[in-house]
Order: sequence, then C-alpha cells, then structure tokens
Amino acid sequence: MKKLNNIHTVYFLGIGGIGMSALARYFKLNGCAVMGYDKTKTPLTEALESEGIPIHYTPDVNQIPEELDLVVFTPAVSDKNPEWISILERDLTRMKRAEVLGLISSSGRCLAVAGTHGKTTTSAILAHILKSNFGEVSAFVGGILSNYNTNFLYAETNDFFVVEADEFDRSFLHLDPQIAVINSVDADHLDIYGEEDALLDSFKDFANKVKEGGTLIVNSAIPNIFNRKVATFGIETSADYEAKNVQILDGNYVFDFHHPNGVIKAMSLSLPGKHNVENAIAASAIASLCGVSDEEILKAISSFKGVKRRFEITRSVDETIYIDDYAHHPTEISSVLESAREMYVGKKLTVIFQPHLYSRTRDFETEFAKALSGFDEVILLDIYPARELPIEGVTSEHLLEKISIENKKVMAKSQVVSYLKEKKFDVLLTLGAGDIDTLVAPIKELITA
Repeated sequence: MKKLNNIHTVYFLGIGGIGMSALARYFKLNGCAVMGYDKTKTPLTEALESEGIPIHYTPDVNQIPEELDLVVFTPAVSDKNPEWISILERDLTRMKRAEVLGLISSSGRCLAVAGTHGKTTTSAILAHILKSNFGEVSAFVGGILSNYNTNFLYAETNDFFVVEADEFDRSFLHLDPQIAVINSVDADHLDIYGEEDALLDSFKDFANKVKEGGTLIVNSAIPNIFNRKVATFGIETSADYEAKNVQILDGNYVFDFHHPNGVIKAMSLSLPGKHNVENAIAASAIASLCGVSDEEILKAISSFKGVKRRFEITRSVDETIYIDDYAHHPTEISSVLESAREMYVGKKLTVIFQPHLYSRTRDFETEFAKALSGFDEVILLDIYPARELPIEGVTSEHLLEKISIENKKVMAKSQVVSYLKEKKFDVLLTLGAGDIDTLVAPIKELITA
C-alpha cells in the first residue's frame, strides 16, 4: 500500500457522501489531482465542483484516469456499478473511506468522537473550540458547520485531527485515538452486527484502540462495559465532566461546566435539547484535555452556530417554523420531538419522515412507531434504500399502521411541496438521512415566499 505522501492522483467512487467529500477536500488542499463519480448532483457536489474537483453523475469507465494512485470508495456504491467493476479488473489501489481517514489521522493526534448518536454535533463543537483557540485545526465532520459552511477544516501546522468514529461496518476500528469520547451505544446497524451484543463488542474494541496514555471519555449513562479506565461526562450525574444548574434563558441553555480542574460558570449554548448539552460537555472535556483554557471554551461554546440538518430552523415572516434534522433512529426522533415540544409549547407539530434502510425500519418498527406517535401529524415518505434491496413486508404503509395517532398518511416525495402549498401549519419538521434533504430548499422557499 502506498503511503499517503506518495499519492498525487485520487479518484472517489461516491464522492458526494458527507465523509467522502471531506476527504476529497483534504487531498485537494494537499495538492493532489482529485476527481470522482456520484449518482446524484447535490449542493455538496456542486460545492466540490466549484472548488475545482471534476465530478460526473453517470457511470463512465472512461472518466477513470489511466494514471491513478488511489481509489477511495464507499460501500454504498453497488458492486454492479461498471466503474467499480473496472476498478477491480484493473486492480487499482483502493481503500475504504474509513481506512484513509485512519491513515490521515495517524499522522497527528487523533481526537475521535464515537457513539450511535451525537457524533456530528460533538465533533463540530470540538472543531469550533479548537479552531477558535489555536486558529486552525484539521477536522472531518459528518455535517456542514454553520460557522464555516464546510464539513472540513484544514490545518498546516496544528497536529490535532478531529474525526467522527463511525461504528457502521466497524469503521472506527481503523482509528488510533489519543483521546476518544463515546456518546451512546444504542442498538443500530443490526444489518451489519446481527445483534446488539456484537455492536457492544465493537465499541469495546474501539475503546481498546485508544493509545496508551490517552483518555477515553464515556457518557455516564452507558454501563461500564469497557476493560480500561474511563472518565465520564453527563448532566447532574457526579461525572468527571458534568453540567450543573442547567436552565433555559432567552432561548439558550445555560449551565455550569464542572471539570477536574475547575468550573466554567454560565456556559451558554444556543442549540436546543439536553442531548446537545451533553454533546457540548463531551466536546469541552476533550478541548480541556488538549490545553484549551476555560475562558476560550466559554467563548467558543457561546459562538457556536450549529450544524446544518441538525435541528436547523427556518422562520417565515408570519412566524411559521420549519425545522430540518438528520434524525433517522428512534432515539434521535424522540430527542427532536422533545426539543420541539420544549421550544414551541402548545404548537401543532407536523413531521415528514423518510425511513432510512429497510433493515433499520424492520428492526426498530415498534420504536419508530412510538416516537412518531408523539407528533400531531405524521407524513411518511417511502423507505430510502441506500445500499439495500427491498425486504418483503417492510414498507412505510406497514409502519404507518403501527403509529397510534389518527392524523397520518404515506406520501410520495414528489407530492410534498404541492401538499404543503395548500396547508397551514405551526411547526413543520423534515427528518431523515436519505434524500429527503432535496426537499429542504423548496420548503424554505415556500414558507419564506
């Protein structure tokens, strides 16, 4: 395998993915020739093209360069894709996204954020704190940071690498963190793991990847399943890193951050939901261990603007509220619901949800139905298949039957905007990890017109 510093031409198969695009930007900024394929043109791929990265959207083996040092691929690409077949036939050097991220981050001090929920927001907060303090940091984030309008931050001299440690396909086992945090270990990706115990075993393996002399920080709500010393974080839990005196003032969460070396009084976070207070505490804990002062942490938390598609709020002139969120797991949907109820007391909540993966919809059908039943109106889109083929009997119509409220329906994605034009609503939410994000721009245009 070639060392990364000997790589000059990189081809991305599935370049439009949030993780893949960050790597593409990394290689581009390091002077490499970068190009790639994706099946769908999106604002993110258009941004990459504007940065000088050629992208095509129909499989074409002639677009793959003759002289090529590395192919980076995502498992989401079909094994029947003609470009993938050509890459295999040519026996080109190829690596999964996670392998490449592991190699890049091993060149410095890797700060890894793991957990079935909260990875992106925690990573984004941490990246913002470190950039605010040091002036630069390298960060690969699974969402667009609103402060910087990018999912990738680049440092020329600072050797910290902020990365999301993804449990899917055991990707995080390619990392060797100096400091790692685990936010949650709720069951997910059972299409990969088969059962929850196998998922937990993978998190244990990840915990053991933290370097000797490094630090593992774990949510205090997680049982002590790790075979090493851990630090803990939480809210009012007597953890090593703890939020106390949590309250809402002028729409912001305000709390005191207690850590082993002191207390930061009256930290102010503009993100909704107590789960985001936990994310802020986890990020602040890592930042503190990296030498960031209490004063800098306090200042950075108050200036953090959030991540796009993480409870991203748009308001119309008549105070109609539209919220878009990436939530695609029952626990995440419940967190969004709790935050919306907390912020908009007495308002009717209408949710449009696109289930992601047939297997996840099947495995958590009861939990999805319970979470969605907390809204006042539910609109289900068809299941987004991603990498999967349909599973017999697993449909949005079947999930709809399990939802206990009466005001519910299944709708084609193409019908949504027309439906909303004829409807008044208090608070509208779009949730999901598939291509529901293509509705965001037309809905924003509709409510702000």
